[in-house]
Amino acid sequence: MKNRRAFLRSSAGLALTLAARNLDSAQGHIPTSLPKVSFGNYEISRLIIGSNQFYGYSHFNGILDEVMREWNTPERVCQTLRHCEQNGINAYQFSNSERSASDMDRYRAMGGKMHVIGVNFAKSPVGEVVKRLRPIAMYHHGEATDVLFRNGKMHEVQEYTKRLRQAGVLVGVGTHKPEVVEYVEERGWDVDFYLLCAYNRTRTRDEVRKLLGVLPVSPKEVYLESDPPRAFAVARQTQKTCFLFKILAAGRLTDSSEEVDGAFKAAFENIKPKDCVIVGMYPRYKDEVKENCDRVRQILSASS
Repeated sequence: MKNRRAFLRSSAGLALTLAARNLDSAQGHIPTSLPKVSFGNYEISRLIIGSNQFYGYSHFNGILDEVMREWNTPERVCQTLRHCEQNGINAYQFSNSERSASDMDRYRAMGGKMHVIGVNFAKSPVGEVVKRLRPIAMYHHGEATDVLFRNGKMHEVQEYTKRLRQAGVLVGVGTHKPEVVEYVEERGWDVDFYLLCAYNRTRTRDEVRKLLGVLPVSPKEVYLESDPPRAFAVARQTQKTCFLFKILAAGRLTDSSEEVDGAFKAAFENIKPKDCVIVGMYPRYKDEVKENCDRVRQILSASS
């Protein structure tokens, strides 16, 4: 038993070392390009790195949350972001918190240049966030949007977008509900983009029970195969840029390369040419960054 424990510890250490070495090896290479689109006065890659995996928001369970947080030290977060740059990703969906802001400072001190599309998760004054993190765009947090939408308080979301406009950044609304995008569009709000989840995962317990007839064990995280087509259709209907996220159902569609390919292909084939996809990456066991970038290049080159 003692020898087995020692073997497991040494194997785990070797895996960590190799993962870190793989990330480090990317430094100094000539950056690979990815298809880009115009976004305001900027050019951004159609694949964007998300921040959930960095800070333990797995949308699966508390154990995976903690595993993600433990591995993603500030050094590894910066390594992953730099590796994204080397593979053609030039935009980062960023959730502001004390830890993530510190990581951003470190990343930029290393020479990192990715554009930031930020959400003020820490609820700091908008001006302070813009001054420190220099985002090109900010948006109202999706979970909060959905709660306000349900409670008939969308005027609070609109007021926040007005403050973002005054701060001089591109302005967006995040949501997990396609009907929120339709609501904002119908009323002609002064916004530039939407962050739209491929899955409507903020349904209430009553809404889930009405759809399924019963409540699943975890009604807060319900992913239905009928959701993405609805989200994609709404993204196509607006002229504004849409950033689709959770296309892999928060990691539930990752059992095989074919399954991942299918999710990426479905997203890019069913959204507008100016829309983008946000994917979190956890390159602990394999080079997810390169795999995803290669996947996007292949899908988009085949469709062009």
